[in-house]
Amino acid sequence: MELLINTYMAEIIAVSTIALFMAMLPGADFIMVTRTSISNGRLAGLYMSLGMSLSVCIHASYSIAGLAVVIANSAWLFSAIKYVGAAYLIYLSLQLLTTRDISDKDQSSPTTDMSAFIALRSGFTCNILNPKTSIFFLSIFTQVVSTETPLIMQASYALIIILAHFIWYSGVTLLLSHPSILPYFNKHKQKIDTIAGCVLMIIALKLALVNYL
Repeated sequence: MELLINTYMAEIIAVSTIALFMAMLPGADFIMVTRTSISNGRLAGLYMSLGMSLSVCIHASYSIAGLAVVIANSAWLFSAIKYVGAAYLIYLSLQLLTTRDISDKDQSSPTTDMSAFIALRSGFTCNILNPKTSIFFLSIFTQVVSTETPLIMQASYALIIILAHFIWYSGVTLLLSHPSILPYFNKHKQKIDTIAGCVLMIIALKLALVNYL
């Protein structure tokens, strides 16, 4: 194993660096984790982070199997994923923009309940329907990873990407839900929901109108 690591050290460094920056890049996932951590608490944010990481497992699996190339080169399939993803983001955006009355009436508790399953499902769905993630994995496994790279190393790269996403989003959750920080965000929860909803709507419209192929 040590020999493999030494042989593919350049690929390991490249994949790790790209994975870290990809995880940190602001987007729909970041917006959802941020909003959930503030409005629904630390546990919900962590489950959403886990859901996104599980989704990354799916992206990594089909990339290793070579299906990412098929998706990227199939106009109708890529478009279908793109429009479904955009529709889901619009749905999330409208939810955030239309919760004003509920939020204003319920000021007794700093956060609202969200079950572990819903948080997990929301994180998974948000990430799995993001075509940018598909393109990210396509670029990793076609431009950075050699076709001669052993399967065990490709699986290791996938694990690095999964861990990078989970560690980053979990870190965001732990920071925003910290007792010394959370009260400040709770005072501006409605504004945060409105901003998050608008940003998601912009991302959705850009996703639907811009051709990535």
